[in-house]
Amino acid sequence: MSVAASTFEKTPGWLDWFAGPSTPVFQLPPGAVDAHCHVFGPGAAFPFAPERKYTPCDAGKAQLFALRDHLGFSRNVIVQATCHGADNSAMIDACRSSGGKARGVATVRRSVTDAQLQVLHEAGVRGVRFNFVKRLVDFTPKDELMEIAARIDTLGWHVVIYFEAQDLPELWDFFTALPTTVVVDHMGRPDVTRPVDGPEFELFLRFMREHPNVWSKVSCPERLSVSGPKALGGEQAAYRDVVPFARKVVETFPDRVLWGTDWPHPNLKDHMPDDGLLVDFIPHIAPTSELQRKLLVDNPKRLYWPEET
Repeated sequence: MSVAASTFEKTPGWLDWFAGPSTPVFQLPPGAVDAHCHVFGPGAAFPFAPERKYTPCDAGKAQLFALRDHLGFSRNVIVQATCHGADNSAMIDACRSSGGKARGVATVRRSVTDAQLQVLHEAGVRGVRFNFVKRLVDFTPKDELMEIAARIDTLGWHVVIYFEAQDLPELWDFFTALPTTVVVDHMGRPDVTRPVDGPEFELFLRFMREHPNVWSKVSCPERLSVSGPKALGGEQAAYRDVVPFARKVVETFPDRVLWGTDWPHPNLKDHMPDDGLLVDFIPHIAPTSELQRKLLVDNPKRLYWPEET
């Protein structure tokens, strides 16, 4: 695997994806799904959106599928990257090229037609993403998002929401009014320097407890960790400060959790993770074979390949 040169000038300080991932020690269960990953371009074929807030490296479908096979996953869920805006062409091309091994999560605008939604569905899209992280996107008005949610509900799609923990109280009423299954990216980005049983994370757990349509991805320890990737040896996990939070969600809501690599790891500032090491994080947060199978196989298949369940 090699990092391709882009026809666009990358954002200064942009970290390219880790080109030599280790082979995981943890053996993934058969049928495992990487349920959160992206494709960037390549820019020469799929130009980045003019309104983007960053310009990434090229990271296309060939590299993603090579990583899938190297790590031992069977399938991918490709989430539309904000650098492509509402032009889902790169993601759709990857889904169509996967031989049925990939599903997609799109970004759409209010102007999308029913015919266009049907084309997305036939290509493998099963959800839309609403991003509320201010440094990444300009907010779309909530009435527009609610209209989109109502329309995709008829297709059996779900909504993926990306927000930061401190913003959950402000967004609570909107999220709980959504008519679809709602999937939260990365546990709502908790502050892992605070207690796992503290009020901030308890609010997120209450959000899931009171609303059985809410799922969570227990992914991206590399984004949340303060302790970093260095394991202390023996059975100690890398990103060990994230383990109690992710394990709490997995054990409390075993039928509503997903996991993904987040490859190619956009907007990381301090280090680029080894994706093999990320896979070895999984048994620390899902310690039994039953939990691992639910997290990696049963849950993503139920959400993205329901025709097989």
